Amino acid sequence: MIRKTALVTLLFFVLAVTTAFSAPAAPVKPQSSTQLDTSAVSAVVMDENGTVLFEKDPHKRLPPASVTKIMTLLLAVEAVEQGRINLADEIYASENAWRQGGSQIWLEPGEKMTVKDMMAAVAVVSANDAAVALMEHIYGSEQSAVEAMNKRTETLGLANTHFNNVNGLPTTDHYMSAYDAALIAKEAVAHPLYMDMCGIKETWLRDGKNWLVNTNKLLWWYKGGDGLKTGWTEEAKYCFVGTAKRDGLRLISAVFATPEPRSHLRESMKLLDWGFANFSAVPIVTQGTVVERLKVNKGVDKEIQLVAAQDLNLIIGKGQNKNLQKKIVAEPTVNAPVAEGQKCGELIVLKDGKEVGKVDLLAEKAVAKASLMRIFQNIITNMFNIS
Repeated sequence: MIRKTALVTLLFFVLAVTTAFSAPAAPVKPQSSTQLDTSAVSAVVMDENGTVLFEKDPHKRLPPASVTKIMTLLLAVEAVEQGRINLADEIYASENAWRQGGSQIWLEPGEKMTVKDMMAAVAVVSANDAAVALMEHIYGSEQSAVEAMNKRTETLGLANTHFNNVNGLPTTDHYMSAYDAALIAKEAVAHPLYMDMCGIKETWLRDGKNWLVNTNKLLWWYKGGDGLKTGWTEEAKYCFVGTAKRDGLRLISAVFATPEPRSHLRESMKLLDWGFANFSAVPIVTQGTVVERLKVNKGVDKEIQLVAAQDLNLIIGKGQNKNLQKKIVAEPTVNAPVAEGQKCGELIVLKDGKEVGKVDLLAEKAVAKASLMRIFQNIITNMFNIS
């Protein structure tokens, strides 16, 4: 008997790996600062599923400096993906953008530059003027952009973040936590354009007149390093949200308020080293793999295959035995018409009854609604089959 909601729980696997390293049992209990030292006032190491592996005062509200721009760039990338702006669109710098201090590309009022170049300037050299010009172009004013950034924090569930400008220059009521910054980075790495921008080591602006070199030295120094954003002000000290991927495992490190130049990069590499030494990624399902089949009501096809929307890798502590379960959550049938790529369920991975990862299940192909004659023929066929 098919129930209304199919909850198919399968024993997935038992993984036994023995190495020289030890790590907490899953669900992963974060390491504390007494077990892994860092000079950062606040720090987090997180995997791409949002599992926290290490934390030190992770929810402390601190000035983020230019780490602010991880949200600025996320909104710009999403605007491109939504078709609201194009990379080739031209932006004219405002006087407000020209007045910004700190790191900049020295925009002049009325100077013209493409969206792509403005985004590159934000990602590569943390240009404050480019950040303002870009967000004014998308939202009409910096204040409207700030409001959009704060609304986006709500959709991401960030409890300790509030923006008062788009670039992180010192101001009142402007703060982030290392944990929230890592969650923004977790969202950011899912956007290819975002990672393309953050992965630019060097580029030229103004027809080759200005050479930009990325402030994120992990792009050169660290194996698998591919993002994201540095920050510094006298108030915030040195901050960094970085990410790296090795052997299918992506880790995110956020460090706030480290004391001296390059200490934010050094501390990030140390935390990432610890993460890669103690954890590994276990592949659960790859993008496009058929996971389930559903019956289709009133469709030209009687059933449809559901495929994984993306790769799902689960982080496992090295030297640990894991009993994992996977559960398919989907309605037993779907009504035609069905669009290709339509979400029809989820594959959820559980450990001790707690969700530790999930992926959407999508319709592999479109199914059109059947004609009345076709539906009648199917009914007659089913009747004879039952007989």
